[in-house]
Order: sequence, then C-alpha cells, then structure tokens
Amino acid sequence: MKIGGIIREWYKKNRRELPWRSTRDPYRIWLSEVILQQTRVNQGLNYYIEFLNSFPDVHTLALAGEDEVLKKWQGLGYYSRARNLHQAARDVVAHFGGTLPRTYEGLLTLKGVGRYTAAAIASICFGEPRAVVDGNVSRVIARLFGVEEPVNTGAGARTIESLAMELLDRDDPGNHNQAMMEFGALQCVPVSPDCGNCPLLDHCEAAGSQRVAQLPVKIPRRRPVERWMYFYIIIYKGETILVKRGTGDIWKSLYHFPVVESDLPLDHEGLEEPIIVNAGIRKISDPIRHQLTHRTIIARFIHVEPLEWPRPLPGGWIKISLEQLDDFPVPRLINRYLDLVKI
Repeated sequence: MKIGGIIREWYKKNRRELPWRSTRDPYRIWLSEVILQQTRVNQGLNYYIEFLNSFPDVHTLALAGEDEVLKKWQGLGYYSRARNLHQAARDVVAHFGGTLPRTYEGLLTLKGVGRYTAAAIASICFGEPRAVVDGNVSRVIARLFGVEEPVNTGAGARTIESLAMELLDRDDPGNHNQAMMEFGALQCVPVSPDCGNCPLLDHCEAAGSQRVAQLPVKIPRRRPVERWMYFYIIIYKGETILVKRGTGDIWKSLYHFPVVESDLPLDHEGLEEPIIVNAGIRKISDPIRHQLTHRTIIARFIHVEPLEWPRPLPGGWIKISLEQLDDFPVPRLINRYLDLVKI
C-alpha cells in the first residue's frame, strides 16, 4: 500500500468524531478551520459550537455587530481571525449572494482566507484536488521525506507543498487532507512521537536516520519584545470605565480599562500617580505575564476609588455599570484577571 493509503487507513481507525467532520457545509468547514488556526481542538470545540448557536449561517454572521462577534470570540485570542471572518461574511452576502465561492481561487478573494483555509474548504466541500498544509502536515512530510530546508521559509514551504500534492488522493482530496492533519495531530506529534507504533515507520526517513527530534527544521523567531501595561480599574458608585482599542496595534476594536503603557517597568511611585484627581489607590496587582506572538505583555492592575467622576470624562472613556462589563469584548488577559478578582 502506498504512503497516502496507509495514512487514510490509519485515519479510518483513529479519527476523532468532531462536528465539522459530519458536514460539507462550506460555512461550517470555514468556521472550524479559522477557529483551529493557533488553537487546540479541545479548546476550539466549545467555541465552534457556541459560535454556530449565535451565528448559524453566513447571513446571521454578516448581520451581527462587530462587538457581538468579538465577544463570542473572547478568550480564543488572535482576534484578527474574528474580524476577518466577520468582514468576509459581509462580502459573501454582498458580492456572492450569500454563498461561499466554490473554487480555491475564488475562496482566496475573501478577507483572511489564505492558501491553507482555501485548500481545506475547496477540497473538503467541493472535491477540488488541493493539498492542505498546516503545521501538522508540514511535520509529517518533513519527517517522512527527511526535508532539511526550514519549513518556515519560502523555499521550505514550497518543498513541503510539492510533496503534499504528490501524496494527495485526487479522487477524495477532502478525506485525504483530514487524514493528514489528524495523523500529525495524534500520531506524528511534535515531541516524543510513538514511532514504534507508527504505520509509516518503515517509510520514514527521519525514523530511519534517528532524526525525528531534529525535524522539521525551523528558523527561530526573534525574541518577543517586552511591553509593560498598567490598567486602572476605576470604580465609583457601581460604575467603571472602559476604552475601545484603536487600529494599528494589538487588540484592535477590543475594550480595556484606561491604560498607561511603557517599554520599561514603572517604579512604585509612578504606579501611584493617579490617572484622575481626587482618587485613592486601593490595590496594585502583582505583575502578570501574557504571551503574544511578537510581544510579551507584563501587566499590572491598579484598583482606583475616586471621590467623584471627572467632568467631562477624558476623551475615549466610556462609563458603564459593572453589570454591563460582561457585554463588552475584552482581551483574554483582562478576562482572566476579572475571573480572578471578581470586581
């Protein structure tokens, strides 16, 4: 049996039963693929179900407000995925009559849909022979064929994609692609894979040359830059203040407490500098680290009790009741802190 056939046989016996595997609805496949970018299945599954409950089709998603969409996405991170999904849904309704394009090239015209997502939708839903290449597939192929080029470079990515196309079952590309992704997720895992029980052991160059731990090769990313953020939780008579994040930076369109940002930590005296007059500091949290792709956020939360609200409020400040706080989409960092302190 050829390599592709071995992987597909393994898939029949070992596949997880997941809701997006029982459908060829392009909207549902699209949603699952967007959620599972940078997200583990066990975390993304509940978000997938909840998102579909709120937005069961492309029309309901297109009609939703941005805050509503971001709130449903809260906790998943990489919020640009949600914003792109929302904008693409609006474009599908406005320009494609509410039906997703049926081809790989057509899908690529949608905002946020790249080669991986377009190949997944086109192959699974419409049977177009396009190989899906995600991190799991790259790892399987790099080990299987002993690819020495770094997979996170243009040349390495082209090599992986070419080999993936060679393995592709053109008669059933959707099932084949799902088998490849599942094999990488469950069998050919990043660290300490169970090679002794791998059905591809006799075909795997990495296993034969004892280089499983060294492949795939990746060029290290640059070290994330540290960024200090001091959030002021101002509470007066059951109300608090939020600010909506602008464009061109992290957390676009999300809400957070008024913040002072710095490339270096502020001393204690600087923390106690009131963000509004006639206010006392009730509590200052310990530093909390929050990792983003290219930044390490080090946050502290300063709990402030004013004697009154300033009039007028500073520009951009939104005064809300504490009961309304759960209605606003906030970064995961803030959501986690609020779960701890229960203000």
